[in-house]
Amino acid sequence: MIDVRIVPAGDSALVLEFDARIDPVINARVVHAADILREARMRGVRDVVPTFRSVCVYFDPLVTDVEALAATMRRAATLAGERASSEGRQIEIPVCYGGEFGPDLDDVAAFGRMERNDVIRAHTAVDYRVFMLGFVPGFAYMGIVDPRIAAPRRPSPRARVAAGSVGIAGEQTGVYPQETPGGWNIIGRTPLNMLTGDVHGPTLIRPGDLVTFRAIDRGVFDEMAAAR
Repeated sequence: MIDVRIVPAGDSALVLEFDARIDPVINARVVHAADILREARMRGVRDVVPTFRSVCVYFDPLVTDVEALAATMRRAATLAGERASSEGRQIEIPVCYGGEFGPDLDDVAAFGRMERNDVIRAHTAVDYRVFMLGFVPGFAYMGIVDPRIAAPRRPSPRARVAAGSVGIAGEQTGVYPQETPGGWNIIGRTPLNMLTGDVHGPTLIRPGDLVTFRAIDRGVFDEMAAAR
């Protein structure tokens, strides 16, 4: 039996909680439970938001049958276990590492007591699971990072981090979809636009996807950025 609980978050949201840890198996159940709840199209449900280990369902309390919604959420948790082994989309993200695009690459190398190129090889050697989107629209929390390069967040965040910047913070990595403040270690930049503007899929990557980073040089970066 799947260990879950449903807790209220105010009078217009219920949260389906799984085990409290960052784990690919738990997150797969979260993502699939969210898909099942969206497919249910229950009356009054306004949004379904998956996180690392929970799903928050926002609803109109004047319209929604809360007991029926809670029952549907429990069924979704059970059915999600049957889907959890299915894999998400494979997404490749090209990255120009170091230099002006990766001002913290040397710091991450020092953390791991390794060379720059070793950091790049370690970062590009893993398929990262997209656990959730958050912080700003399109920012994907991905993991799990090789422990040798899992440098902690910077002690002082930057006021401005450029769109496309690729960062590491502990066991997670991510891409800044737009210019914003940020405290992650910036090791490179991608020429891809992480926000598509498509109403049916406004972000390039989604929870449950598997992301691989590929190293490119500055010339390729400029060509891809110009063709965007």
